[in-house]
Amino acid sequence: MDVGNKRMHQNKKLELWVGTFIMAGIAALLVLVFKVADVQNIGTNDTYTLTAHFDNIGGLKVRSPIKVGGVSVGRIIDISLDTESFTPVVTMAIEKKYGYFPETSSAAILTAGLLGEQYLGISPGFIDDDIEMLHDGDLLEDTKSALVLEDMIGQVLYSIGGDSDK
Repeated sequence: MDVGNKRMHQNKKLELWVGTFIMAGIAALLVLVFKVADVQNIGTNDTYTLTAHFDNIGGLKVRSPIKVGGVSVGRIIDISLDTESFTPVVTMAIEKKYGYFPETSSAAILTAGLLGEQYLGISPGFIDDDIEMLHDGDLLEDTKSALVLEDMIGQVLYSIGGDSDK
């Protein structure tokens, strides 16, 4: 009987270690998921919204970051289509702690790396006595659309094909 109790005690100890290891693995997986989903930014940060019209937004998505000089200052909260001009309209939520941008600022859709995800980059404009600051609900007028890799390749192939005729 003593050998049976010892064996059962060893099995319980092994089960405890396996359970601990599995729980640690699940916790590590949850931390990874929250980091990838950028859940730490889901809070009640004070934000204001800006809108901008683009000719082409490429692969820009809702929740894509908005960056100024590499620093994330907000997120894309909505992408829609203007039914009159048929141009994409991007709505941005900018955190108030970064302040307000001058109306001379510009926005461009940029790509992280060669084939990375797209984000919105804002270049703050100059500040002068006559220049107003953008506030909640204002339109950011100076925009540069996304560079679409397929369009660029098509232009290069078209120009190469045009040169062979000469």
